[in-house]
Amino acid sequence: MIKHLSGDFETVEYDTKKYAMLYDNVQNEEYPIHWHNAVEFIMPLKNEYTVRVNGIDYKIPENDVLIVPPGELHGMPAIPGRRIIFQCDNSILGEISALEPVMRSLNSPVLINMDMDKELHVLAKKTMLDILSLYTSNSELADVKIYVKVIELFMALREYQLEQQKLVMDCDDDKIDEYSEKFGTVLKYIDNNYMYDITLDQLADVAGYSKYHFSRIFKQYNSMSYLQYINARRTKAAELLLLDPGIPITDVAMRSGFKSLTTFNRIFKEIKHCTPTDFKKLYALR
Repeated sequence: MIKHLSGDFETVEYDTKKYAMLYDNVQNEEYPIHWHNAVEFIMPLKNEYTVRVNGIDYKIPENDVLIVPPGELHGMPAIPGRRIIFQCDNSILGEISALEPVMRSLNSPVLINMDMDKELHVLAKKTMLDILSLYTSNSELADVKIYVKVIELFMALREYQLEQQKLVMDCDDDKIDEYSEKFGTVLKYIDNNYMYDITLDQLADVAGYSKYHFSRIFKQYNSMSYLQYINARRTKAAELLLLDPGIPITDVAMRSGFKSLTTFNRIFKEIKHCTPTDFKKLYALR
């Protein structure tokens, strides 16, 4: 199924005149740890399937849907069965500024099942089956319709997440909209500046809140502190740099925004459960 793998990076080769790739997959073979710039959707049709993302195993029962964000290291063991594996070009979605709030639903892998939300699960299953039908059709509008389906699913997922945040934070629609806008700007600022020093004063200023209010609300809204988010973002950047055998670990630490090798080793191990050296050795063997 993986056509072009350079080290751990997969180049997704979309079909001619298409900006999506779909596999009606029945191959009983292992797919090694890899990453790519596409968003990946996986739904088993026959037999449970397992996907390992960043060291965590996601077991996907039939008709449940796992969404793997771009840039995430993931792989699949050899398991008999049938599953839909769909990849779409994240650059197309990312270039539409109006979709930025919707795309925040992709900050980590999402497993959509009945326990999460019945209506969202029904929509996710229908979306995958509709995409399968559209992909195999000869309609000149198939790609457009596929991306509309993807965006509708992301919108529903984001609406679900916002409803959950309202319950946790005990606030109304207007307030959650305010937080969504302000913290969206903050997260974008972190994404663009994680390699530099980022202070609480800077982030509070970007959000327009006092330091105390920002720190408290950020943790409620994002389910982690601002420092945890920054460290997670830096660690994700470091993962990709560690896959390049030509970049020394010290350079990886500095380029990812860590001030010292000691801090880098400690935080990386807290998040990935292995040292950067072990991580580099592990993926060098694959």
